[in-house]
Amino acid sequence: MNSVEGLVTQIQGLSSTASDVLMLQNLLKQANDSLHAESTRLLPFLYQLDPSKHSLGYLYFLEACTAGPITKEQASSYVLIIARFLSSCVSEQIRLASHKFISVCKRFKDQLVLLGEPLRGVALMLTAIRKFQSSTEHLTALHPEFLLLCLLAKSYKTGHSVLEEDIFEVDQPKDLFLYCYYGGMICIGQKHFQKALELLHNVVTAPMFAVNAIAVEAYKKYILVSLILHGQFSISLPKYSSSAAQRNLRSLCQLYFDMENSYSNGKIGDLETYVQSNKERFEHDNNLGLVKQVVSSLYKQNIQRLTQTYLTLSLQDIANTVQLSSVREAEMHVLQMIQDGEIYATINQKDGMVRFLEDPEQYKTIEMIERIDSSIQRLMILSKKITLTDELMSCDPSYLSKGCRERQKFDFDDCDSVPQRFNV
Repeated sequence: MNSVEGLVTQIQGLSSTASDVLMLQNLLKQANDSLHAESTRLLPFLYQLDPSKHSLGYLYFLEACTAGPITKEQASSYVLIIARFLSSCVSEQIRLASHKFISVCKRFKDQLVLLGEPLRGVALMLTAIRKFQSSTEHLTALHPEFLLLCLLAKSYKTGHSVLEEDIFEVDQPKDLFLYCYYGGMICIGQKHFQKALELLHNVVTAPMFAVNAIAVEAYKKYILVSLILHGQFSISLPKYSSSAAQRNLRSLCQLYFDMENSYSNGKIGDLETYVQSNKERFEHDNNLGLVKQVVSSLYKQNIQRLTQTYLTLSLQDIANTVQLSSVREAEMHVLQMIQDGEIYATINQKDGMVRFLEDPEQYKTIEMIERIDSSIQRLMILSKKITLTDELMSCDPSYLSKGCRERQKFDFDDCDSVPQRFNV
């Protein structure tokens, strides 16, 4: 224990300047194994350190303390300690031990789940992300943990605030898969189906050498969301999808492909029969709630088809054609679709007639012009970033060397060593 006490003294004395912190980092790396060996007796020493001043040392001690199995009773205490640390730690110091900071945050999430209190960690995990990431364009390993807490706590709005940020830097592929998958689920929870479709599409089409479980589950939800949003989906993946995804995903999601066949004929009864006969399988996939939304969306899709054929139609005819049980139910569906901007129509209450209209948007209002201009500006920024990334990659030695190894037909000169000025 004398060595631990001495380390505490060094942490207290070497946490003021950048050069001192770097010296402390080397000492802590050397003492890492000793800290883990003493992990069961380190908790009292945390109270001798200030997480706002001794962030790096505190992190090493905290990571060692939480490395072993933790009971539910211990979790209650550690959650408070980690919460205090996340609230007051210094970004510059925790980034020097990024892997330990990630470990502590993940254990924090696990402990909150164990306690059944995910909401307590939502704001703190977001704070941890902001302190850890180099910019809002940086996707960290903490993003999926944060989104998972938001899902468990049903705090969809907080989770959606992070999803609105453009991501250009990713540490690990798995982080991107989970970020997009959990993000898609959050958008589904908010009924932001277009954004959900984009995120799930990113999972399905991301580069992969072999199909992973995340991509399979994402594709199932992608099919369902496509049916809700568009009433159909493409049975083939885009050409830029990985060969592994194109070869295997359909066979792994055949249940959902077959559902599309029942959906496409527009008959509610056939779709409901199919869902009922496969209810247990949908429940096993945790998709039954989303499947029920698909069934409900078929009513809307059938009403939208009517707008392409008729200018006016009675509510009774709509109820009969769409297979709704009453005129009142047909009216509620039409009103909801008008409110959501899915159709443009008016209802004459006297004779129960519905008049379908054209889109009234003239695309020349100040608000619409500002919206279009904002989209153009965002695309211009994105184009510049893509160009810069392409230029950096074209000068990357490892990329050029690998490209030459894979292209045996190149001439010798084409595969010569990378010029010295490109070396990094």
